[in-house]
Amino acid sequence: MTKNILRRTDWTLMMATAGILLMSLIIIGSATHINTPGEERYWFVARQGLFAVVNLAMAAFLMNFDYKMLQGYGNKLYVFNLIMLLAVMLIGQSALGAQRWISIGPISIQPSEFSKLIMIVSLAGMLEEKVGKLNTLEDLIPVAAYVGLPFLLVLKQPDLGTSLVFLAIFFGMVFVCGIRLRLLGGIFAAGIAMLPLLWHFLKDYQKMRIMVFMDPNVDPLGSGYHIIQSKIAIGSGMLWGKGLFEGTQSQLNFLPENHTDFIFAVVGEELGFIGVVCLLLLYMVVLWRGVQIAKDASDMFGRLLAVGITSMLAFHVLVNVGMTLGIMPVTGIPLPLMSYGVSSLTTNIMAVAILINIQLRKKKLEF
Repeated sequence: MTKNILRRTDWTLMMATAGILLMSLIIIGSATHINTPGEERYWFVARQGLFAVVNLAMAAFLMNFDYKMLQGYGNKLYVFNLIMLLAVMLIGQSALGAQRWISIGPISIQPSEFSKLIMIVSLAGMLEEKVGKLNTLEDLIPVAAYVGLPFLLVLKQPDLGTSLVFLAIFFGMVFVCGIRLRLLGGIFAAGIAMLPLLWHFLKDYQKMRIMVFMDPNVDPLGSGYHIIQSKIAIGSGMLWGKGLFEGTQSQLNFLPENHTDFIFAVVGEELGFIGVVCLLLLYMVVLWRGVQIAKDASDMFGRLLAVGITSMLAFHVLVNVGMTLGIMPVTGIPLPLMSYGVSSLTTNIMAVAILINIQLRKKKLEF
């Protein structure tokens, strides 16, 4: 039995994921060691490494269970998700101007990170019965409302970046369900037409981020500082980079959030264009395998799960990398499997584990 499982395991996806995790630990260690003196110099990388091992062990254990079991828990998980997001509003802790965390002993968790994966599981169960039936706006409204409630709760925190991930998941999954392209095009057109109106509902800091996206020099010492320093870091790395522990923007603390949201800039500065290309190739392998697993899934529920996970990961990579390069607004979306953070790390490892689970069971195993 074990030999058959090992033989059918998607080693390409596993190796690409392991490569990203290894690069993450190296870069986190480089980005944070100078800020923590003494014996705690590598506290961040040690903590990230510990939770990576724990999550990988948990993922290996979950390989023993068929992903189809999740289908029966979709509605329960959806309710739990709403309770978790409401709890953030009531007892959550604030940091960096947002109330997104709940403390459990020494650990702070970010429920909005887990809510993305829960939303994928719940929505896959709902959409399985609607494949080929999303032909009108009336057909789509219940699905949009189903996603809209947690979307609004996350947006209220406020966490615009994560709420946009919900939209990426939603559009990716309804597309696979066979939604009429004319209807999908109409939704996008309506969304674009409403952008000027939505401007009035944005908070001041969100408006400033958009203005800074257009021209970072509008507020070079405030909202534009992150983007300016990130672009300097990436550009100064040139072809081969300055070397690990040698990046001036990161090591001298000019680059804010260098181990979380802007970790890609550290890769660009210290490993250069070559390091950036290697990292992006690893992400391309993960996304490619996600698409192939969705294509080969043995049932529609598995296909929807794989598409939702791949959409989530692709959106994260696109927005985070674009943000650090200055071609996307700053949204605070972490780089999957790279950025420091227990909640994000756990969510993404579990997402990859589900992809591998779907791959394992694309055909009935014969023992």
